[in-house]
Amino acid sequence: MGTVTPLPVKAPVQVGFDRAELSRILDLYGRMVAAGHWRDYAIDLGREAAVFSCFRRAAERPEFRIEKRPALRSRQGMWSLIGEAGAVLRRGHELSPVLAPVERRLLKLVEG
Repeated sequence: MGTVTPLPVKAPVQVGFDRAELSRILDLYGRMVAAGHWRDYAIDLGREAAVFSCFRRAAERPEFRIEKRPALRSRQGMWSLIGEAGAVLRRGHELSPVLAPVERRLLKLVEG
């Protein structure tokens, strides 16, 4: 009766965005919609990654994908920005620097 057997620790069933991360991403999305550049988005929550995809039109491939992969946290960073062709544009440990290329593009859209 005196032995305690620990329960096995299970990996999370799916990866998701926390409130602050989703708020930051949706803020950028809202500004891009207001600038007339994006019209639709999709969120995919899987076992290995959470993906936020931004579309110019609903019938196209996403212009950008923002991916969160916690398995890469200790290597190149769990955040990545992927372009329309599938190329990784930016990787990092923090969300803000990964979103910087889209932020710069937004400034050009508003000014021009």
